Amino acid sequence: MTATDRSIELINAAAQAAADRLAHDITAYDVSDVLSITDAFLLASAPNDRQVKSIVDEIEERLNKQLGAKPVRREGDRDARWILLDYVDIVVHVQHSEERVYYALERLWKDCPEIALPEDAVKTRGKAEEHARLNGIEGPDAGTDADLDGELH
Repeated sequence: MTATDRSIELINAAAQAAADRLAHDITAYDVSDVLSITDAFLLASAPNDRQVKSIVDEIEERLNKQLGAKPVRREGDRDARWILLDYVDIVVHVQHSEERVYYALERLWKDCPEIALPEDAVKTRGKAEEHARLNGIEGPDAGTDADLDGELH
């Protein structure tokens, strides 16, 4: 089984909306072969709670206006660390960057085929890492780099 045309249409519209709101690392997976409850997952992240909410609001508004789709469930609004939009055909996960790294949903779905996304969404890949580097946020490998004289830190 494969994701339906409707699911792909929803994923692409949601991915473009997320990209327009500067989401990081937008990825989509066709999970229809392993889950019976939905066809596809869209994953996106943002460096702060306010941006997570902004991305989710834009996705919800865009899917409603363009495709007449409303989520049957929206969870996680209170803390805005991980907001889930369930459209039955697709499920959208917008996570704070820290949650994205911690929960690593990509590892769970890595065996599922990726869904081709609009170019703007594809360009967001690697943005979380770039944002962390530009803001001096140390990643999980921090502290093991050798300096110029070869000593490990």
